[in-house]
Amino acid sequence: MTTLNIAKVFEGLPRTWAGFLQDWDRTMRSRNHPDTTRYNYVLAAAQLARYLKEHSPDFDSDAAADDPTLVTKGQVEAFQAWVVETRSASTALNKHKALQQFFKWLVIDEEEMDRSPMDRVGKPKTPEKLIPVLSDADTKKVLDLCKGKTFANLRDHAIIRLLCNTGARLSEVGDLTFDDIDLATESVRFRGKGAKDRRVRFGPKTARALSRYLRARATHRGNELPFLWLADRGGRRLAPNGIKIMLRRLGEKAGIERLHAHRWRHSYAHEWKRAGADTGDLMLVLGWTSDAMPRHYGRSAAAERALETQQRLGIGERV
Repeated sequence: MTTLNIAKVFEGLPRTWAGFLQDWDRTMRSRNHPDTTRYNYVLAAAQLARYLKEHSPDFDSDAAADDPTLVTKGQVEAFQAWVVETRSASTALNKHKALQQFFKWLVIDEEEMDRSPMDRVGKPKTPEKLIPVLSDADTKKVLDLCKGKTFANLRDHAIIRLLCNTGARLSEVGDLTFDDIDLATESVRFRGKGAKDRRVRFGPKTARALSRYLRARATHRGNELPFLWLADRGGRRLAPNGIKIMLRRLGEKAGIERLHAHRWRHSYAHEWKRAGADTGDLMLVLGWTSDAMPRHYGRSAAAERALETQQRLGIGERV
């Protein structure tokens, strides 16, 4: 992989676990699963293996710690509870989804098990939280920190403009190549989940920010690389994780708690829904295929519209 080293996940695992996970990764690669998906899926299974070896209170877990085909429903439930307690319910839900796929592969593809231990394991309930959207004032604070003519200033300004102007995912913006940007049509090609490409337009301010960055990039070390974003030093690409760190650092300077790329994606959906624009068009722009996603991302906009309606109607104020 270019940015995520799956090989490290296998280190220290029992031979049988490592062998199965390597084969599972090969299967996912052959089916063109995104790098991030493969990494997170394999990591979840590896964490289950380590839990069984190091943390499981089950006296019968030694066999399963050496061989995933011996894992039981109770052991998965204990692992899931441990993740909820030590991390979060949302993390446990992600692990649950990954393990579903792993054991499904062992049952169907490998025919190593008659039944998946996940069949009767319930998903952990996660709290429904309204994701706080970023105001224009917050975005301006972050952009103001990128003022200047240094390579990093021009690059970071272009990245933030693209995130807030298109609502794209961190991985989609971070994995852009030089050829994905078309300044003539002011559009960008994103490679979304499930190998689904889409082309999205951006506005004049984002176009100017990209144009300035591309001029600086032309003389920067590493400009022969196909990746759009380059590191400040070393002639290397700036990977999505590097962008994540950059945003967190700028957020701390701007006094914005937990700044990350997905905040702009929520804000984009919020503004779209608040304006009453078409949901189907939003799904196309943001690369969604499930009707559940606009509802999830639009909850904050719906709550704000409800409060505005409540204030306008003034129920109880007329007496």
